[in-house]
Amino acid sequence: MAAPAPDHQEVARLKRELEAASRISQALFQLTEVDELVETALRTALDEVDAQAGSVLLADPESQQLIFQYSIGEKPVPRGTGIPWDKGIAGSVFQSGEPAITSDVKQSAHHFAGIDRATGFVTRDMITLPLKRWKGEPIGVLNVLNKRQGRLDEHDLSLLTILSAFAALAIQQARLFEEAKKAEVVDLLGDIGHDLKNLLQPVVSGTWLLQTELDEHFGSLPPADAEKGKATRDSCNDAIGMVQRMTERIHDRVKEIADCVKGLSAPPRFAPCTVADVVDSVLQTLRVLAAEKGVALRTEGLDRLPRIMADERRLYNAFYNLVNNAIPEVLKGGSVTVRGHAEPGNGVILLSVTDTGRGMPPDVRDHLFTARAVSTKKGGTGLGTKIVKDVVDAHKGTITVESQVGVGTTFHVRLPLDPTRAGSPLDLSPR
Repeated sequence: MAAPAPDHQEVARLKRELEAASRISQALFQLTEVDELVETALRTALDEVDAQAGSVLLADPESQQLIFQYSIGEKPVPRGTGIPWDKGIAGSVFQSGEPAITSDVKQSAHHFAGIDRATGFVTRDMITLPLKRWKGEPIGVLNVLNKRQGRLDEHDLSLLTILSAFAALAIQQARLFEEAKKAEVVDLLGDIGHDLKNLLQPVVSGTWLLQTELDEHFGSLPPADAEKGKATRDSCNDAIGMVQRMTERIHDRVKEIADCVKGLSAPPRFAPCTVADVVDSVLQTLRVLAAEKGVALRTEGLDRLPRIMADERRLYNAFYNLVNNAIPEVLKGGSVTVRGHAEPGNGVILLSVTDTGRGMPPDVRDHLFTARAVSTKKGGTGLGTKIVKDVVDAHKGTITVESQVGVGTTFHVRLPLDPTRAGSPLDLSPR
């Protein structure tokens, strides 16, 4: 009895899957950075099935959340957004380890609508696949949304299953590389932090002794002499206060860098905050550096801003990085200006840091807040930009950049007045 003739459509499908596997493996295993792998895997997935949008979410065991590592589409989900890892279709797939095709999300009782509501994106159909370690434990999920022509189906699932398997293996391999590198760097930062503490302790102790001696000296003066020396005393108190604040900032700075290297971000400590005071503290710290380079530091409109709920320490670090990075780019006679205005009706404040410096070429500017961001400074690590982005994300804000070579650069920061309030940007609470 003759064998049945091969199904040409089936042969074509298998050939397409083999070609896709070849492309995927070549693309993914050339990379060793997790962020690059995630982005490449997601872009490849969307290209293979011709879908409009997608996301890769990786599991965070500490918070028991699925964290958006990368998102592509007209209205992408900001990196760092988290959802409970047992909620929604993504949570169901993560828990079960089984993929899911959702042809119409409106008919699904499991769809987590908070993401669509927060971003304004409308999900029509989707495929969600688990990303698993080689032993089968899940590390996250891959979401692909809205096929451009027709609906996502079993054939698309077959392609994406191959891709997700390669992606999970490649991500695990990259994580092993990163963990090895981080272990060395974190140990080094721990040693540096310890050494800094030891080096700065005499300075801290000295300032307190100096403060005590000044108080005793001026306290013993006759009232007339004390009044004459008031300006000197105030100047000394300001200098002592600056030294004390700077030692605290140095400790915070080392910790922030260490957390950034480890991929950690402590929960923000929100409290009422005056942005003008934060920026003024930053400019006071950097004013000597700016003066040496002939660069003017200015503010506009900050005094008219309302108080916001923010983590003041982390906000300081963000603006310190932005201004400190701008100063070396500005020629003598130029300026760095921090501006602000409020949009009470929208519940946000808009801030900008503008310099009259050299500007960035388009390839650097366009990748500044992506996995392909690089430092253009000699010996630069790019950590400053990541720290700024992490701070803005922690405040449920957004940051964008405009830059033109030879003209200058402006960073635009949009912050909610109260990121802890329901209804604020990226509010994912159920309704």
